[in-house]
Amino acid sequence: MKKLLFTLVIVLALASCHFDKNIVPKDKKIVAAKTSDTVRIANDSLEYEVIIIDPGFNSWLAGQARPRGYYSESYLENRNQIYAAEWNNRVMQPQRYNPNLYEMQINYDPNIHYGYEVNYLIYNYFIYFQIANKQQLAGFVPRP
Repeated sequence: MKKLLFTLVIVLALASCHFDKNIVPKDKKIVAAKTSDTVRIANDSLEYEVIIIDPGFNSWLAGQARPRGYYSESYLENRNQIYAAEWNNRVMQPQRYNPNLYEMQINYDPNIHYGYEVNYLIYNYFIYFQIANKQQLAGFVPRP
């Protein structure tokens, strides 16, 4: 069983945030649960899971993010690849980038098909993170 688990801890201002994700394959039944500032996606066999705990992300996702289906899956995969690569570059340069924002690497593997829902949430977390922290992870301005 392929199991991908990585944790990313982000500190926003005075709040401590946690982004823990194992990624969900598209062909599995997906169960989404949202409670307060937690967004969770899991499949029945729990091969992959995404848990995002970040103050404000849930409400931002509901009110600001583009609806599911707006972007194609390939668009989300491409952007997630770019964002994850830049994120990892920043993790490796704590003297240049705030180590409280970029604490752990994200192991986003472009050879694994995570499915639309997982890519959608990861993409929107990257967008939310950039807007909330006034960061720019790629050569283009993040848009919801």
